[in-house]
Amino acid sequence: FAEGLTVKEIAAQMAAKGWQDAVTLAADPGVAKSLKLQGERLEGWLFPDTYFYSVGDGAMDLITRMTNRSKKILQQEFDGRDPDVNLSPYQGLILASIIEKETGKGAERRRISAVFHNRLKKRMRLQTDPTVIYGVKNFDGNLTRTHLKTKTPYNTYMIRGLPPTPIANPGQAAIHAAFHPDGSPYLYFVARGDGSHVFAETLEQHNNNVMKFQKNRAYRKKMER
Repeated sequence: FAEGLTVKEIAAQMAAKGWQDAVTLAADPGVAKSLKLQGERLEGWLFPDTYFYSVGDGAMDLITRMTNRSKKILQQEFDGRDPDVNLSPYQGLILASIIEKETGKGAERRRISAVFHNRLKKRMRLQTDPTVIYGVKNFDGNLTRTHLKTKTPYNTYMIRGLPPTPIANPGQAAIHAAFHPDGSPYLYFVARGDGSHVFAETLEQHNNNVMKFQKNRAYRKKMER
């Protein structure tokens, strides 16, 4: 299972391998409760990795192994967190899922983490597209201005703070980054278009970067606070 997949996507992969009940289990809030997980769902708790299994192992067996791995790694990273990081383990998991969806570049994870930590400290909205997308039912791949202006528990352009749950299942590198921001002063970043991002300390700098790298999305300037 790759990093950054949602529970729904992981369940679909499991169903394709013959565990048809994985889809039902993934949607059942009672499963998270039975495994003593924080939050009302499995999202964020299915640790991405390669798993070996035996004939007779069921979907619940694999889900249990994945959540146990996630709990162990999350606790390790939380225990070793930077002293100025003021997040609970579950909040760190939520932030890690956002970091995972924002970048696949290892060198950027801790810097992107710093942006979100800085915004949280200043009570700025996180304004991150992946959370908005997660809150859109049957998202078709086209993020619109209407989506950005529609309030959901996951629309971080509209709400302050972290969303209520993770938005994907992060790997250890993203979890580590959530608890170890690099200390940079940035408050903004925008995609360059090549998989990397350019960072800025001020809104003016950020707006210039948006115009330079994403002219077709210049309306985002009006959404910033």
